[in-house]
Amino acid sequence: MIAVLADPIYEFFIVVIVGFAIGRIVLRGHPRLQLIGHIIFFIAITALLLFHGIEPYMPDASTEDIARRILVGIAKTIWWIGGALVLVSAVRLFLVSERNPHEGRLLQDLVVGAIYLGACLSIVAYVFHVPVGTLIATSGIFAIILGLALQSTLNDVFSGIALNLGRPYSIGDWIVLDDGSQGRVVETNWRATHLLNGTNDLVIIPNSALAKARLVNFSDPDETHGISVTVRIEPVKSPAAIEETMRLVLLSSNSILRVPAPSVSIKSMDGAALEIELACRVKDISIGAAATNEIYDLVFRHCKAAGLSLAGLQTTAPLPAAEASQPPVPLQHPETAWRLLNAIQIFAPLTEDEKETLAAGMTRKTYPKDAVIAEQNSKLSSLMVVRSGVVAINRRESGREIELRRLSPGDCFGEGGVLMGAEEPGTVRALTFVVLYEITQAQLACVMRDRPTLADDLGLLLSRRMETERHLIDGEGPMLASGHATSLAARIRHLFQLH
Repeated sequence: MIAVLADPIYEFFIVVIVGFAIGRIVLRGHPRLQLIGHIIFFIAITALLLFHGIEPYMPDASTEDIARRILVGIAKTIWWIGGALVLVSAVRLFLVSERNPHEGRLLQDLVVGAIYLGACLSIVAYVFHVPVGTLIATSGIFAIILGLALQSTLNDVFSGIALNLGRPYSIGDWIVLDDGSQGRVVETNWRATHLLNGTNDLVIIPNSALAKARLVNFSDPDETHGISVTVRIEPVKSPAAIEETMRLVLLSSNSILRVPAPSVSIKSMDGAALEIELACRVKDISIGAAATNEIYDLVFRHCKAAGLSLAGLQTTAPLPAAEASQPPVPLQHPETAWRLLNAIQIFAPLTEDEKETLAAGMTRKTYPKDAVIAEQNSKLSSLMVVRSGVVAINRRESGREIELRRLSPGDCFGEGGVLMGAEEPGTVRALTFVVLYEITQAQLACVMRDRPTLADDLGLLLSRRMETERHLIDGEGPMLASGHATSLAARIRHLFQLH
């Protein structure tokens, strides 16, 4: 037994078994340690073979018995595989395309495949003593047959190689193809590219089709995305005044980027309408639709505040004589305060009489540009409703200033102080000339005693504001506010002694 174990071939196989066990059990899941282990294993088996006069990189011309030659051939094969494992481990660890493991996967597979192919050819040449050139020439016919059978697959594979080298997109990029397919790239492999579209469905596109398609990468050179909105305004004021109103729309938006600065362009003008394009950028294409919807809403609100009207489709048909001769019907409630209440969603359930009562007690206040309306941590005893202009709420904390939100016509603030005696989360400042209407706590109490359900709407509004502010300050994900809104509504009912 001792003589058998002393044989260099058996010593070699003992080292192989021990190295394999250590690599599979101890070093598994640790790529750096695996590389070091493969290097030590390769050095050990190389030293052992050379020490006993076995050169694995040279053809074996010995005349030993057949069993001995088989064992030597197996040892040489293991040596070549060990060398390949060292190179493969180094490639998997260090060959990373632009520090992104997912992007370098295809390139890694190509290099690893070349390494294993070289190891196989070396084994054929130095272990089995088969001329490699003759083998390659003989296998050419089979390669042609296999290539014709796998033409579609090989087309996808080589297209994937071309896409990986050309790099028109990367993992995480949002791309749009000329056939309308779009989504965020989540995976690229040998055959196809996987996209996750806006409806959270997985779109799999073959690499051959993707290589021929014309695509637009919305994430390159950066993640920001440009959007534009075109509106038609009746020319009841000068173009400069209408343009300034549209600038207020972009100034009051909470979804768009401030840098680069958004722009307003007058595209055309005639007797029926002034066509204006509002252009801006958002931080990501995924919020493009939400930002567009917000801009449309702000256009409507600012136009109402400025006395502007959206233009309809231009028609050439004249009005009937009887209709043209009739005088315009006056508004039933021309008061500004009443119209402002009618535009606020939380006061929609109120009746006409309730709105008139509340509007009669509202007080008008004006503030110049850059004026401080309320300091951070102050307590407001009135609900302030924005009539016109743009208001920003900024919070200073730990030496930094955070913009919580911007308010537009129809928005309100001070609900925390009125309803709960809470302090203002930030400094309220006028970004433009601002007109506000004030609703005192006593006036609000009178309305809520007649309409107790108003406490639920105010509780929901207050809950959403608090969740948004907490998310901006702490950087945490948004929470479900339904339970929070219910508890706030209960506190409001208790404070105002409502049933």
